[in-house]
Formats: sequence, structure tokens, C-alpha cells
Amino acid sequence: MQQYTIRLFAGLAERVGKSQVIIEIPQSQDISVAQMKELLSRQYPEAKIMIQGAFAAVNQEYALADNIIKPVDEIALIPPVSGGSGIEPSTSQTPDGLYLITSEPLQAEEVIAKVIDPNHGATLTFIGTTREMTGAMQTVHLEYEAYIPMALHQLQKIGDHIASTWTGTRCAISHRIGTVGIAETSVIIAVSSAHRNDAYEASRFAIERLKETVPIWKKEIWADGSEWKGVQTGPWNPTQPKS
Repeated sequence: MQQYTIRLFAGLAERVGKSQVIIEIPQSQDISVAQMKELLSRQYPEAKIMIQGAFAAVNQEYALADNIIKPVDEIALIPPVSGGSGIEPSTSQTPDGLYLITSEPLQAEEVIAKVIDPNHGATLTFIGTTREMTGAMQTVHLEYEAYIPMALHQLQKIGDHIASTWTGTRCAISHRIGTVGIAETSVIIAVSSAHRNDAYEASRFAIERLKETVPIWKKEIWADGSEWKGVQTGPWNPTQPKS
């Protein structure tokens, strides 16, 4: 028999009761992403809807339903993302230091310093903080969880897209994981460019694409309950390229 190990996150991990599951198939049989999800749905019927609604990631890239997977692959199921406390290091970053995920408080000055360029006339910073009231619901704090290696990879892809679309523009992104209190910073995006219009457009692209493709989840904690938050509107398809 061949064994496939699949990592689970956020609400899906809670529903199944574990963050990693194993499925077995005959040695000679290939398996696609769709077949893997079907086998998991049979193994964990209480989580079938969530399993079918999740996207698969294979070796830290989003995979299509007909992609063939191998036992040696790094496989994960990605529930809808938003924004996302595990056994990962407290701080992880890409080799160039531009993209960082940490359980430590974020400092805007540190992120801005990564993109300052003497030939750039515009530097724009987006800072996302924890909101206390959402309608009638009062948030106590947020809890963020991330699939850290893939999250960093996807953040790097956002930066690469920005650099190629708005030539010369620099981007740095830092995101919190763990508990983030009211009015505390959860994400900082800094963008610098020669002209302000490129900085505005690139910054908007960065935050929107982060919410669509980067596997970071947030759990809203209220005085009387909690809820994992994900994509709120429209069909969610992180494999769809955005311009």
C-alpha cells in the first residue's frame, strides 16, 4: 500500500480533529487531487462539505482537480483563506527578508525600511488592525494560523508579480500569527515606486491577492463563541491568475 499524508488547517483541522491525516491506496494505483478529496470525504464524512470546498496544495503550489499526486509530495488542503498557532517557528521569512510571518508584534518602520529607495518618490504603507465591532458582534481578539512555508512562497509570488507589472516597484509584507488583540496590527504592506500611482495600484493588488491566495486564516473570538473567517463574497479560486 502507498500512504499519502495530508496537512489540514483552520476549521477543517478542527472538524476532523487533527492537523494531519493519512490515506492508503494500492501500490500500483495513481491518484488525482479529486480522488484524494473523495477518499478523504469517505474517511471523514462529517467534514465532507469542507473537504470538497477546499483547494489542494501540492509542494506549496495550488493544484487542479486532475493533477496527479505522489506519496512523496507535500500535500495540504487549504480552506478559504482570509487575511490566519501551530508548531512553526515564531518568525519565518524569505531569504531576501521582504516577506515575513511572525508571532511577534509588527513595526511599520521596519517594513518600510525594506522598500525605501533613493530613486523612489512614493512610499505607501497599508496597516491592517483588529477591529472590535463588526455590526453587533464584539470581537475579543483574533487568532491567526498559517501554512507558513506555502504562505511565504505565495507572498513572494505577489512581490514578483508587482515587480514585473509595475517595473521597479518594491514590496515588503509582514503578517502576524497567533493571538492579535484589539487595535493591534495583523499585517503591514509597504510599497515604494518612482511615482505614486504605481504604489497605489500595487498596494491594492497586494492586499487583495493576499486574501485570495496566501494560506493564512483568522479565527474571530467573541465573548460567547468563535468563528473561522474566510472568503466572504464570490467564488473562491486561488488558481485563477489575476492581473
